[in-house]
Amino acid sequence: MKNKKDLIPFEKIERKWMKDPNFVREYQKLQPEFDLAMQIIDARTKNEMTQEDLAKKAGTGQAVISRLEGMNARPSLSLLTRIAAALDTDITITIRGA
Repeated sequence: MKNKKDLIPFEKIERKWMKDPNFVREYQKLQPEFDLAMQIIDARTKNEMTQEDLAKKAGTGQAVISRLEGMNARPSLSLLTRIAAALDTDITITIRGA
């Protein structure tokens, strides 16, 4: 097992990865999904809700919320609207020009 002093800080590895244009391109493709997951987690925890609480209020299952927060799902606009309503917030979609 490695010693704690032998570990490489994640930031150092990330800086190395971010020098690779292919990595950056793939990373940027995932950014909207990461942002969505973080916004749902943030709103849910600020409302002191469990995944189960949110799922019930949004009319879905806890596993669905877990997959969304883990970036393992492609939610429909209908589901996102129900989640936003369950979190007493709204949803905004922006399409940016090239």
